[in-house]
Amino acid sequence: MARRKSKGKGFKLGGGGGGGGGMNLPGGAKGGMAGQLQAMQQQMLEAQESLGDKTVEISSGGGAVTVVMTGHQKLESITIDPEVIDPEDAEMLQDLIMAAINEAVEASQNLAADEMGAITGGLNIPGLF
Repeated sequence: MARRKSKGKGFKLGGGGGGGGGMNLPGGAKGGMAGQLQAMQQQMLEAQESLGDKTVEISSGGGAVTVVMTGHQKLESITIDPEVIDPEDAEMLQDLIMAAINEAVEASQNLAADEMGAITGGLNIPGLF
C-alpha cells in the first residue's frame, strides 16, 4: 500500500491516493476530479451538437463558386455564378468547386477544433477532432 505524505507536493502513482496537493488517479479517483471530467464531457457533447447549427461559407474564383458547410462537415449548398458556366471549359468549373469544397472542409474542421479547444483548454485529446 502506498504511503501518504502529510506534507508535500505532487502525487504518487499506485494504491489508493495521491499526495497533498496532487491529483487523484484511477483506483482512488475522488468525486471532484470525476465530477469535473463529467462536466467537461457534457460540455463537449453540447458543443459537438451545436456544430451542426454553425456554418462556414467559402468562395472560390472570386465568388464564382460559393459553398456552405456545417460544423459537422455536411454540405448545405453550392452556388455557382451562371457567368462561370462554360460548356467548353467544364474542367475550370470542376476545379473551382473542388477548391471551394476542400477549403470549406478545412474551415469546418478548424471551427470544430476551436469549439472543442475552448472546452478542453487546448489539450489535444486523441480522437476528439
